[in-house]
Amino acid sequence: MEVPLQTEMVELVPNGKHSEGLLPVITPMAGNQRVEDPTGSCIEGKSFLQKSPSKEPHFTDFEGKTSFGMSVFNLSNAIMGSGILGLAYAMANTGIILFLFLLTAVALLSSYSIHLLLKSSGVVGIRAYEQLGYRAFGTPGKLAAALAITLQNIGAMSSYLYIIKSELPLVIQTFLNLEEKTSDWYMNGNYLVILVSVIIILPLALMRQLGYLGYSSGFSLSCMVFFLIAVIYKKFHVPCPLPPNFNNTTGNFSHMEVMKEKVQLQIEPEAAAFCTPSYFTLNSQTAYTIPIMAFAFVCHPEVLPIYTELKDPSKKKMQHISNLSIAVMYIMYFLAALFGYLTFYDGVESELLHTYSKVDPFDVLILCVRVAVLTAVTLTVPIVLFPVRRAIQQMLFPNQEFSWLRHVLIAIGLLTCINLLVIFAPNILGIFGVIGATSAPCLIFIFPAIFYFRIMPTEKEPARSTPKILALCFAVLGFLLMTMSLSFIIIDWASGTSRHGGNH
Repeated sequence: MEVPLQTEMVELVPNGKHSEGLLPVITPMAGNQRVEDPTGSCIEGKSFLQKSPSKEPHFTDFEGKTSFGMSVFNLSNAIMGSGILGLAYAMANTGIILFLFLLTAVALLSSYSIHLLLKSSGVVGIRAYEQLGYRAFGTPGKLAAALAITLQNIGAMSSYLYIIKSELPLVIQTFLNLEEKTSDWYMNGNYLVILVSVIIILPLALMRQLGYLGYSSGFSLSCMVFFLIAVIYKKFHVPCPLPPNFNNTTGNFSHMEVMKEKVQLQIEPEAAAFCTPSYFTLNSQTAYTIPIMAFAFVCHPEVLPIYTELKDPSKKKMQHISNLSIAVMYIMYFLAALFGYLTFYDGVESELLHTYSKVDPFDVLILCVRVAVLTAVTLTVPIVLFPVRRAIQQMLFPNQEFSWLRHVLIAIGLLTCINLLVIFAPNILGIFGVIGATSAPCLIFIFPAIFYFRIMPTEKEPARSTPKILALCFAVLGFLLMTMSLSFIIIDWASGTSRHGGNH
């Protein structure tokens, strides 16, 4: 097992600490030989932390102390996000077989691209996405990576906060047992999302290390497991099709069963057709499906920071963490999409939880699920904010020492911008579609492949070697995916056929 030495640890931890100018850069070479790099690439800061008797490395106390389990929690939480709420809608627009094929392909490709990232970082000892970009293409590479991470994670945080904005008023309404929404401030999603950002998200976002968030990540994942169990349970208790007056029921299960029997007696051929699953579907909304699914597996900006903080780190161990996280989320995604789709079929909405309100707005189980999902997405925002803050520091303050003032101001600035975006953004599908179609293919496919191609020494792997040819094909696939998805979405918007994007 290859265990990187302490000297290979990158200084670019998520809190933006640096250790420029301590010692010359040492680059690991083939055959365990290590040579000093006379140039030192001082402009961008050193890529390795050196142990110096006079000055300690600028890592915080969590460097190298995060356990395997906590790392899996953090990475799974970074993967999970709110994509799970849009997957039943994606399945309704692809069919079960095509959906399963696409989900499997995206999961395998995500795992392969993490392999490329880890291999590249192992060659040069760098554990920051932006710095891999710099080592491969200089400053343009670094800026492109930082920009993609910023766009991707701002899109992700926007979608999380959008869920808070849309779901929290409904939760409060249900708690207060109100039939109609009132005009009180605590029923206004815009006020509530700002309140949650200030009271819960901001304090967590001000933590200096990702490792501290392992416990909140574990709790967040537990909430989503509860969501999954509830979706599976509801499949067997919600009738299909829904009767027109079904939303007036009280959530009493015996009453629901009686209603279900009545509906089954009165069912018509059209309704029977509506309640039949589709295995392969292509329509105008299918254009959104690939970006939503690509978005659902993006965790690449978080991989290297988690690797940096891992206890006894090695590429093999980090790859195991990545594979396990992707496998767990793959199973959860498929089950949530399948049972969500089989509950409502083509009637499923782009945000699954909203569809349940058609059944019974005052259902206690769905109320608990809403609270669980709100908790999960709220606790995910700080994890996703870390790479964005690091990317901004890399773009604007590349050679600066850690500063609490800058650390706090960037977090406040980011949360302010995202809150404004969420308050004025049209809907969650637009966020998923556009961001997923642009930055996700870059982070999953294009960047890991081209960084690997440039960074891997030609004496170790010639340009025409199988791994490098595969990496280039991977990059081309990402570019095709991005072009196809964007063109579909643009055509869809232009024609006005989209249920959700046509009025943008």
